[in-house]
Amino acid sequence: MNLSDTLQEYLDELSSNSPTPGGGNVSAFSGALACSLGIMVCGLTIGKKKYTDVEEDIKLVKEKLENKKALFLELADKDNLAFDSVMSAFKLPKDNDEQKKHRSNEIEKATLAAAEVPARVVEICSYVLPLLGLLAEKGNQNSISDAGVAVSLVETAAQGAFLNVMINYDSLTDKTPANSLFINSGRMLQEIRENTKNIITVITEGLAK
Repeated sequence: MNLSDTLQEYLDELSSNSPTPGGGNVSAFSGALACSLGIMVCGLTIGKKKYTDVEEDIKLVKEKLENKKALFLELADKDNLAFDSVMSAFKLPKDNDEQKKHRSNEIEKATLAAAEVPARVVEICSYVLPLLGLLAEKGNQNSISDAGVAVSLVETAAQGAFLNVMINYDSLTDKTPANSLFINSGRMLQEIRENTKNIITVITEGLAK
């Protein structure tokens, strides 16, 4: 997402027949939205007498979320660039064997890079989720539902990003360089799913009291 665009411009771009921004961009942006909500909960907790005992913890969480929010937005842009690089590689000439070999190598290289971006999104999601879990536990309980939405968005971001890891991984002729990337991303996604379920259960039980 280009931050100079309005939200309407972004949605119009997303709705167009252009392949970018696409699902990878939206996944990273979902992570940024999750961090933003978490930062809001921090702001509603810091300075409140009721939460004086946890204020320093919440301040640290806020700082970390601000950092990861910036990373998510950076990766949203990188996702667009990575896709454009793949498309550029496909447009390379293939009139002779040398050109064909160069084109194939460039496609492989660009596709691997395109898998690395969403894999990084999954990795950051696995870092952010415990921070949001801490907010759900120690943050302003009047905003516990906001923390829950943030948690849900992180799971969505990770799931969407992993789908983009998968499609690029599947496109590789030689999958060996991306094997560990694929396996680790899948493992992290499974952990995120399990942790999300646990955190949401705690939140819903808290709301039901």
